Amino acid sequence: MNLSFLLYFFAWKLFAALPEASAYRLARFIADLVTKQDSKGVKRLRSNYARIHPEYSESQLTSAVKAGMRSYLRYWADTFRLHTWSEKRLIDSVTVHNDHFLRDALTAGTGCIVSLPHSGNWDHAGAYYSKTGAPVVTVAEHLEPEKLFRKFLTFRESLGMEVLDASSHSFGVLAQRLRQGRLIALVADRDLSKNGVAVSFCGHPARMPAGPALLSIQTGAPLITAFVAYDKKGITISFEEPIVIPDAGDRSEKVAIMIQESANRLERRLKETVVDWHMLQRIWTDGDFMERE
Repeated sequence: MNLSFLLYFFAWKLFAALPEASAYRLARFIADLVTKQDSKGVKRLRSNYARIHPEYSESQLTSAVKAGMRSYLRYWADTFRLHTWSEKRLIDSVTVHNDHFLRDALTAGTGCIVSLPHSGNWDHAGAYYSKTGAPVVTVAEHLEPEKLFRKFLTFRESLGMEVLDASSHSFGVLAQRLRQGRLIALVADRDLSKNGVAVSFCGHPARMPAGPALLSIQTGAPLITAFVAYDKKGITISFEEPIVIPDAGDRSEKVAIMIQESANRLERRLKETVVDWHMLQRIWTDGDFMERE
C-alpha cells in the first residue's frame, strides 16, 4: 500500500479520534514545526505572500507565514473531522455575505458558477450549500495514488457534493448541470498548463483556468466570485456580483477579460486576508523568482 495513502489514512483516523481541543493543538504544533523547518512549501508560501504584500517587513512576513501555516493545518484538521460534525454544526459555523448573488440565480433556474481560490475551507463551504438546498457540483484533480483520490472523492460525496474527475468530458457534464439549474463551484486561482489564461496578478504574470468563464459564456449562467476565510466560529464566505460577459470580442477575448476581473477581485481579497490563502505552490509564471531569506 502506498506510503502517502497510509499517512493520510492515519492522520484521518487520529484527528477524528482525538478530543477536539487536542486535535487543533496538534495541528498548530505541526504547523509551527513545519514553519521552523522552512521546507520548500513554506518557502513558496513566503514568496507568494511577499508578492501579495511587497510592503511587508521581514518580521511582518514571518508572522504572516506562521499564521498562514496554522490556517493551512486548521484546514486539514477540519477536513479530517468534518464527517464527525452534525448537520447543525456544519451550517451554524458558516457566515455568508451577499448570498443572494448565488441564490437568485438558482431560483431563476439559470444555474450559477462560483469561482474561488484555495482559501479557508472550501470543503466546509461546499457542505454548507449542499446541506441548505443548493447541492454543489465540482471537479477534482486526479490524485495519485488512486486509493487516495477515491478517499477524497468519497469524503466530498459524503458532504453532499457531486464530484467529477477532471477530464476532457467534465466540461460537458458541468455545462449540462448548469442547464439543469445547478450550482457549480470551481477552485480557480492557479493553472500553469498551456490552456490557462494569462493574467496580471499583483503586477506580475500568472495563469488561471479558463473554465469558469467558458462555462458562463456557453450556458449564460452567471459567474460570481467567492472568498472563504476563517473566523472564530468557523468560516465566512463572501460573494461578489456576477462578472459581466463582454459584448464585444471573440470568445477568447471575452474569456481573457472575465478571468482578469476574477484575478483582480482575488488580489483585493488577498490584500485584506492573505493568511487564509493556502498557496504552497508556484503561481506566477515569470521565472522562479528569488525567495526572501
